[in-house]
Amino acid sequence: MSTSEIGLIGLGTMGAMLSLNIADNGFDIAVYNRTASKTDDFMAQAGPLASRLTPTKTLEELVAAIAKPRAIILMVPAGEAVDQQIAALRPLLDEDDLIIDAGNANFHDTNRRAAEARAAGVPYLGIGVSGGEEGARFGPSIMGGGDKAQWDRVAHILEAISAKYETTPCATWMGESGAGHFVKTVHNGIEYADMQLIAEAYGVLRDGMGLDANACGDVFAQWNQGPLQSYLTEISAKVSQATDSKTGKPVLDIILDRAGQKGTGRWTVIESQQVGAPVPVIEAAVAARNMSAALDTRKAGEDLFGAAPQPLAEGELTIADLEAALIAGKIMCYAQGFDLLNAAGGIYGWTLPMPEIAKVWREGCIIRSSMLNDMSDAMSEDPTRNLMFAPYFTELMRQSQTALRKTVGVAVAHGLPVPAMSAALGYFDTMRTARSTANMIQAQRDFFGAHSFERFDAEGAHHGPWGSHAE
Repeated sequence: MSTSEIGLIGLGTMGAMLSLNIADNGFDIAVYNRTASKTDDFMAQAGPLASRLTPTKTLEELVAAIAKPRAIILMVPAGEAVDQQIAALRPLLDEDDLIIDAGNANFHDTNRRAAEARAAGVPYLGIGVSGGEEGARFGPSIMGGGDKAQWDRVAHILEAISAKYETTPCATWMGESGAGHFVKTVHNGIEYADMQLIAEAYGVLRDGMGLDANACGDVFAQWNQGPLQSYLTEISAKVSQATDSKTGKPVLDIILDRAGQKGTGRWTVIESQQVGAPVPVIEAAVAARNMSAALDTRKAGEDLFGAAPQPLAEGELTIADLEAALIAGKIMCYAQGFDLLNAAGGIYGWTLPMPEIAKVWREGCIIRSSMLNDMSDAMSEDPTRNLMFAPYFTELMRQSQTALRKTVGVAVAHGLPVPAMSAALGYFDTMRTARSTANMIQAQRDFFGAHSFERFDAEGAHHGPWGSHAE
């Protein structure tokens, strides 16, 4: 055996599609799944690509089927299952054999696993993979983390299978240890926020302007021809205009309004608090998903207080206003995500390639957007600057912030919930206010806890005239 260039463990949806992608790009790959029948089913459906696939029924067979030095991709559920798989696999490998965790791992786990591998003198990579089933099969966005030398060992395969923006691979090494998985986590946080902003715009169209699902789809399709051009805007048009085969109704009208999540958005919010980099639009999006699960509570609230959404008067808000508001909200959520990446990079010792991150997200991933080219240019000029302070985005915000303010005001007046848009507006106004109200908070803290405060006119820590520490 020992002829496959790489191996893969875990033939769930993502693992199966990634295996086919690898084979489709001319690489021989050995595959293994704990449930052998799934391997058989996978091979039966592989078609002409089966000649590049080597099915194995045991880990020993898998290891024997891969040419040395070996590289094996793990596509198993995040968490304990990854640790168990590494523990079962590592005794069968040589010291220079590489394990690549390509699942949705928490970057703290990746940091730990990388440290354990380094202490044992064995190679390990943690890579973020975005794009869903279609991306895995035809080209995902890949965010690498770990030792650069180990990334270089397999970069030719990962770049070949990745999405391409024009001819540039959307696969890049992000930094040591868990850097790749962290970048993927923030990607998902931005994804949560972008989806929520679009859902809020849909709510204004549906409940405020009275548009049916098909008409909402027309609006999204129109927006996808302009600055909002993105994968999420594109699919929002498609799902709005899809028809349910069972009822003949729009699919949107028969979908229960309870949104699921797998935790990565929550991880983004938690980490933002840990490193002190606020992401209020992402926080609002995560909270909105949590509130969506409270169906009975929301129904009880409507019974008590009446239905929230009230129709808008004709001309009170235009579709152009809503489009501009969405542009502003999108800039805010990306700005917050990139600020979080910068802050975490400083704390964890990663020199994250900020312009390259934007480039990697241009194709293959869920948040791919026409704005990412301009974002990459902005970060090439200054990678630490808040995105909305870059000239291109400053001008966009000048053009769109009035519409965001108008949209939030009209929506609030009519009981239309827009938590992410409201958070975007709050962030924008806070970040352009030179004299904030935090002096009141500092006075309160000093009053009840003698925490002290700074003064404009003197150095050092000071106290107010209200307690035993009074100056």
